[in-house]
Amino acid sequence: MTADTLPSAPAAGPPSGSPVLELRDVDVLYGRVQALRGVSLTVGEGEIVALIGSNGAGKTTTLRTISGLVRPAKGTVLLRGEPINQLGPEKIAQLGVGHAPEGRRLFSRMTVRENLDMGAYSRHDRSGVKSDFERVYELFPRVKERSGQLAGSLSGGEQQMVAIGRALMARPSVLLLDEPSLGLAPIVVDSLFAVIREINQGGTTVLLIEQNALLALNTARRGYVLEVGEVATQGPSEELLHSPDVQRAYLGM
Repeated sequence: MTADTLPSAPAAGPPSGSPVLELRDVDVLYGRVQALRGVSLTVGEGEIVALIGSNGAGKTTTLRTISGLVRPAKGTVLLRGEPINQLGPEKIAQLGVGHAPEGRRLFSRMTVRENLDMGAYSRHDRSGVKSDFERVYELFPRVKERSGQLAGSLSGGEQQMVAIGRALMARPSVLLLDEPSLGLAPIVVDSLFAVIREINQGGTTVLLIEQNALLALNTARRGYVLEVGEVATQGPSEELLHSPDVQRAYLGM
């Protein structure tokens, strides 16, 4: 099954009740360059929400702001209604935000097992860590096969599996995924996104950046379109898939 034959996500409105993750009117500056301008978005409990846009639109900056790698100049990031934008990345991870960054960012001279260990570095529940190793190995059997191998020697698809597995080792309630399909063969992408859906069905909320807008919107319940650091449009995935502007700009139609 390829990206353009995936079933469409069900139409849905905004999440009901309090969102698990929320950005309110967030500005981010890199020196004199404004990367985000007044960005507001919400992610409901158990959702997959897609963030699409062209290169340089601010998608990666949005995830880095949520995970504490970038501090907003204005606005608020909330996790379960509590502001987290003044906290450091380690504390935000401990609160339940996992981040598989663009480009995987593995420790190439460490083994696969050691990279997964790094995802659980702040945890002290040894039995829980052990069970999460087994969960990652169940989701990604290839990662188990390669556990003693240096991460830098893996294929791109295998490295992406390790990057997601490392994020899961923190046992996040919210998983941020930045371009998981980048540079991967279609058959690997299909397998990877099947696992992402399985992770979500297990109760993990997902905010997804994906270069393949069709794949992203067919995977997500709702989506946001970023253009030059601002939210240009948003809505249920089904509506965005049928929007002439989105089709023309991002779906090649």
